Amino acid sequence: MDERDLLLEFLESQRSAVRRAAQGLSDQQAAVRPTAGELSIGGLVKHLARTERGWFSVILAGRPDPLPDRAAHWDEEFTALPGETLAGLLATYEEVARETAEVVRALPDLELTVQLPEAPWFPPDAKCSARWILLHMIEETARHAGHADIVRESLDGATAFELSAAAQRG
Repeated sequence: MDERDLLLEFLESQRSAVRRAAQGLSDQQAAVRPTAGELSIGGLVKHLARTERGWFSVILAGRPDPLPDRAAHWDEEFTALPGETLAGLLATYEEVARETAEVVRALPDLELTVQLPEAPWFPPDAKCSARWILLHMIEETARHAGHADIVRESLDGATAFELSAAAQRG
């Protein structure tokens, strides 16, 4: 196993934690924001899918951005909008995971450096490597997996450990 496979495996492990937190929830439960913040399970899945697609398909692979004015729609980033279902958000997240693996495996190496687009959250003229993007996405996903676990436990008392053990039992 090479470095890129290992990093993709770490990313998938964190994605799995997010998916476990969503396991068995209704669309209504996935939209609930039980903490003082704006976080819901569905919103976290949506945000992670958009963020990962933005980093890998758009920034790293140079594909067209399906949400070119992301900053203007930031208020929708963590919210399941009318018509968006948890199943649909999870399906998009799976599609994005496949795109990410495709993009990363097609790279000549992880030293490839790309220019970051103009955005309020990037410094002017910033560049980063594919390796940095992978590590950043692992960190971002792990942070939100923790958020998802807290939100899920607030909803019904279930923890990632219990959900994982239940899934293993079948």
